[in-house]
Amino acid sequence: MNAEIVAVGSELLTAGKVDTNSLWLTAELNAIGVEVVSKCVIGDDRGRLTVAIAGSVARSPIVIVTGGLGPTEDDVTRDAVAAALGRTLEFRQEICDWIAARFASFGRAMAENNKRQAYVIGGFEALDNPNGTAPGLWCNLDASRAVALLPGPPRELKPMFTALCLPRLRAMLPPMHIAVKHYRVTGIGESDLDQMIAPAYTPYTNPVTTVLAAPGDIQVYLRARCDTEAEAQGLVDELGAKVETILGDRIYSNDGRTLETVLGDLLRARAATVSVAESCTGGLLGGRITAVAGSSDYFAGGFLTYSNEMKQSLLGVPAETLARHTAVSTETAEAMAAGARQRTASTFALSITGYAGPDGGTEADPVGTVYIGLASPDGVESRRVRLFGDRQRIRQMAANAALDLLRRRLL
Repeated sequence: MNAEIVAVGSELLTAGKVDTNSLWLTAELNAIGVEVVSKCVIGDDRGRLTVAIAGSVARSPIVIVTGGLGPTEDDVTRDAVAAALGRTLEFRQEICDWIAARFASFGRAMAENNKRQAYVIGGFEALDNPNGTAPGLWCNLDASRAVALLPGPPRELKPMFTALCLPRLRAMLPPMHIAVKHYRVTGIGESDLDQMIAPAYTPYTNPVTTVLAAPGDIQVYLRARCDTEAEAQGLVDELGAKVETILGDRIYSNDGRTLETVLGDLLRARAATVSVAESCTGGLLGGRITAVAGSSDYFAGGFLTYSNEMKQSLLGVPAETLARHTAVSTETAEAMAAGARQRTASTFALSITGYAGPDGGTEADPVGTVYIGLASPDGVESRRVRLFGDRQRIRQMAANAALDLLRRRLL
């Protein structure tokens, strides 16, 4: 079965608010074999919400609506669902009494507008909410279709869904299982990756393959739905083996771990340490490494040497190297890495120097050119990469390329 989630609330349409409820609900639904095929966020507008819910009910057998069950005039979910289904709202005195008692237990009197929360859509049953004043609502439209209305606060939504909605969903679902494989890939562009693996996945309608791209980091999801867990797992394993053969060591994670986490695990397994020397990335590489809990096990420290003077004084890059080859060069990247390793006594050291833009660059090394140095017990090496995009994208991809250079060295 498929499901749709409708998240209600104008605050969810602001720049700083993330709808985390839908992410959590998706995981819970997937775990019982339900695929979420659509999510939408609707502001506190009765008309728009009515249209959205009517469309969801027409398309999908399971519809979950979150938020908009409060006591204020802009809490319009009950009204919109009733309108979408052609039903009326019915006042329930017992719910009103329960809300009043809950307020009394806090030493407060119930406000008049809280009575709005005592209205139930015709044909729906109220779901108890021991963590708030907004009851949820549930309705089996028929034997294989259901609509659930849940409060917006996660501390109310999660226990209500777990205790009261999941058992109802399991009772109406046919046996169905979902198996997922999740690969993270770097060192290749999205179009190149898809061209490589498309011959493997296009013959399949089950599993479904999804490719998601971010700067320097591509995620490939394989998702199979079957009557049994073994069958679903068998299908994703079959396709996964083909994808792994094609992509090889470009895959850095098959369990969702980030590149910096994978690198940290490799360093820890070797009892090795790493230091960094950064120019154009301005601390981004060190920040990525230390964002991982426990990185003090393997991160020795770092240097932000944005100017030539700092490269000389902190890392010992020779003035002659800078004068002859410039700050953006193989020679400077290698000298930076060697200096960082020597000064921190780390096992490995990574360096980054380049032109992140929008200004700078030369004819030979235009904006987007980055040199990455790697110092190790075996010596010093470097890699020149050409990156594209705006300043932030180039910086992100440069940090990714540096992390991946050391990761491959440790394999």
